[in-house]
Formats: sequence, C-alpha cells, structure tokens
Amino acid sequence: MSGDIFSGYSSTLRGGYVTHYEYIQVGKGRDVGMNQISLFESKVANGNGEQTLSRDVYRLGRRFDFYRMLSFYYTTVGFYFSSMVTVLIVYAFLYGRIYMVMSGLGGRIVEDESLNSNKALEEALVIQSVFQLGLLLMLPIVMEISLERGFRTALRDFIVMQLQLASVFFTFQLGTKAHYFGRTILHGGSKYRATGRGFIVFHAKFADNYRLYSRSHFVKGLELAILLIIYQAYGNSYRSSNLYLFITFSIWFLVASWLFAPFVFNPLGIDWQKTVEDWTDWKRWVGNRGGIGIAQNKSWESWWDAEQQHLKYTNKRGRILEIILACRFFIYQYGLVYRLNIAGGSKSILVYALSWLVLISALLELKLVSMAKQFGTYLQLMFRILKAFLFLVFLSNMTVLFVVCGLTISDIFVAFLAFVPTGWAFILIAQACKPYVKVIGFWDSVMELGRAYECLMGLSSIEKRSSDFNDSCWEEGQGQDSANLIGTSGDRGKAKA
Repeated sequence: MSGDIFSGYSSTLRGGYVTHYEYIQVGKGRDVGMNQISLFESKVANGNGEQTLSRDVYRLGRRFDFYRMLSFYYTTVGFYFSSMVTVLIVYAFLYGRIYMVMSGLGGRIVEDESLNSNKALEEALVIQSVFQLGLLLMLPIVMEISLERGFRTALRDFIVMQLQLASVFFTFQLGTKAHYFGRTILHGGSKYRATGRGFIVFHAKFADNYRLYSRSHFVKGLELAILLIIYQAYGNSYRSSNLYLFITFSIWFLVASWLFAPFVFNPLGIDWQKTVEDWTDWKRWVGNRGGIGIAQNKSWESWWDAEQQHLKYTNKRGRILEIILACRFFIYQYGLVYRLNIAGGSKSILVYALSWLVLISALLELKLVSMAKQFGTYLQLMFRILKAFLFLVFLSNMTVLFVVCGLTISDIFVAFLAFVPTGWAFILIAQACKPYVKVIGFWDSVMELGRAYECLMGLSSIEKRSSDFNDSCWEEGQGQDSANLIGTSGDRGKAKA
C-alpha cells in the first residue's frame, strides 16, 4: 500500500494523473479479527510515518495550492499525525498535573480566592467539553447515515454501535496508530506485516496478544494508570473542581480500552479453561531461553531482541531522543520519595540521594544473583546459601525500617509506584545504549530485569491460576492423537469394505 502511494506521488509530481478503476464484481477479503486489524493499522501507520519523512510529501506540500494541500494532508499523513498528537496531549496533560500536584503549586492556585470566582465559566466549559468530545466526534457518521437512510436509522445504528463497544475498539486502534507512527518518525524502519484475511473463529492465546500489544498498549496503559493513581492520591485540591470527574473518567476509559480491549474482542476471552491454558503457555514462553534460529513465539528472549531492532539501525539522534523520552519515568521517584512517611516531611536533597542508594543497591543485588546463576550449575549449594543470605539481609533491613525508622505499609506502596517506573527507565536507556552496556557486562542483568517486568505486566493482565500439563506440546499432541484416531478409523472402514 505504501509502495502504491509513492508511485502516485511520483506521477503527480511529474504532472500526471492517476486513474482509479473499481470493480464491484470482484470482492476482496477484509480483516475481521482484532489482531488482523491491528497488524494492518500498524503497517499503514508505519507507511505514513515513512511518507512524512519523505521528500515526495515535502515537494507536494510546497507545490499544492492551499485547499489541495489541506485535502492532501487530511487524506494521507494528517490523520495519523493527529492521532499521535492526541495521545501526546494526554501525556502532557497528566505529567503537567502531576508536576503541579507534587510541587504544591496546584494547591496554592486552587486555594487562591482571586481564582475561585469563575465557577460559572468552569461549569460552562464542562458542558462545552462534553459536546466537543462527544457530539462533534459522532456527528459526521450520524449525518452520513442520515442522508442515506434517514435520521431514525442513523440514531438506531449509533446506539447499536455503542452497545457493540465501538468506542472501545476505536480508542484501542488510536493507540496502535500513535505508537507505530511515532516510532517510525523517531527511528524509521517500516516493514511489511502479513495479516491474512481468514475467518476469525478461534481463540488467540494470551502470549500472542502480549507480543502484539505489549509495547504499543499495555506499557502505555499501565503508565497512564500509575499517573492517574498518583493524581487521585495526592490531587486533593482538584477534587472540588467540576472538571475533575470529566477529565479523569475520559482518561480512565482510554486506559481500560488499551489494557482490556484485546481480551474483550477475543473469542472465548473469559473462558476459564482457556485462561488456564493461556497462563500456562505464557509462563512457558517467558521461561524459554532464546538463541539463533529460535522463533519469537517460542521464546521471550527472541521476541525481546526483535522488539529492539528499530534501535539497532537508528542514528544518534534517535538514540538520544529515546533516552530523553525514557527520563520521564524519573519524575515519579523525584516526586514520591518526599511523600513517604519515613521522610518526615523533609525536603532535603539527602532524601532523594538515599532513594537512589536504595535503588542502586537493589540493582547490584540483581547483578550479583545474575552472576551467581552462571556458576549455580556447578556450585548449587553456594548459590542457595547466597540467596538465603540476601533474603536474610533484606528481611533484617525491612525490620529495622519498620521498627526504628517508622516505615509504614503505605510507604511500601508509594515506594513501589516510585521505583518501578525508574527501573523501567533503566531498561529503556540500556536498550538505547546496548553496545556500551554489553561492553561493561551488564546486559545479562538488564535482560533479567526486563524478564521480571514482563512477568509483572503479565500478572496484571491475566489471573495467576494455572493447572499442570504433562508436556509443552499438549495441544499438538492432542491434535496428532485425533488425526491418528481418524486415520485408523478410516483404514479400518476401508478394510471392512
């Protein structure tokens, strides 16, 4: 599809015309499955990202008149650029709110009497926002159906679409377009993705959904969820505002769509037996070791390496931008460590330095365990003693913190929200600097840390319940047994005949 449009660009730049013939007698299969549609949207988003970076689009934009330029923009790259800007606005809004909440600036603004005399204007803006985000977005399709089949039919179709969770589906696809378009803008690397157009009547495994949507939806959805939790916990000054409920509801809807839409639109997505089988298959996939010739659907390590291919061929500008974008996760730690009860309300830089000391100690312990695993095969007793020693050190430190320093249960939850994003930032920065991390010998530790995060995200997406299966090829064995049984029965029938 991208190749076709580039040929059209080339012809238009040379003063030619492209004639389009459409034959209604010839039908073409259309993607009907969630994964098929997402693969198609990612392919088209990658293509539009490459178009945005091309000289053809630049030359066409310079040579078109104003109205043809607008038409060209909104029928090609403009739609995907607008999708990316929509998602970026959500991020900018939440991070801006978190900064105002953590710094105390938001509370001082709300408590200012000179700024609280605009309640009438605030209520009017709430109503206007509802109409802008709701009515104006649904108005084009309602008007189109009204012109063709009448307003009553258009209203009925619109209600049916909402009951079929069309809003959830298109909100999910918004994340697909924004992710792949933005990645192509930063690093390039558009590629063909085979979708297939068969009938989708089978259940997609959780591991397949995780491989397809982990980086584009699950990670971003969890990031927005953490931001909303922090905003809910510490944004007390905003709860009296009429805009608070409307803003948080719309973003929570976005988070829920990105996290749960693949399971809602998956056949037998809530079936108990399928859930157990998916969990067992996903655990097997995460635990398998990678290597040369091992497919992505067989090993997490192979998939993890393939997910970093865009960083392998990017330039220095792309690596620097990737590092800058990853630094946003340090904001959590900087804002939350001063909210801990154990900090005693102190605003000293020493509190922030101690938080880094705790984090670095945890990473060094992870490196120590990773090094010990290499010799665990030959020195199993020493490896177990080391793990027991580290556990006792951790237990003693937690006891001292609870008894002497006044650590509370809420502090543990807040520290989890502070340090988990920081660890993810380390992983992203290490991936961008992979050649240098390999030189200093920390790449294996980064991989183990990444595996731990994948397990954490998997636990947040699927229930931790499974049953014991005899071997890793249970389904294949069942299929082979059924085929052998059918073949044996057929042979017996032929013998009797």
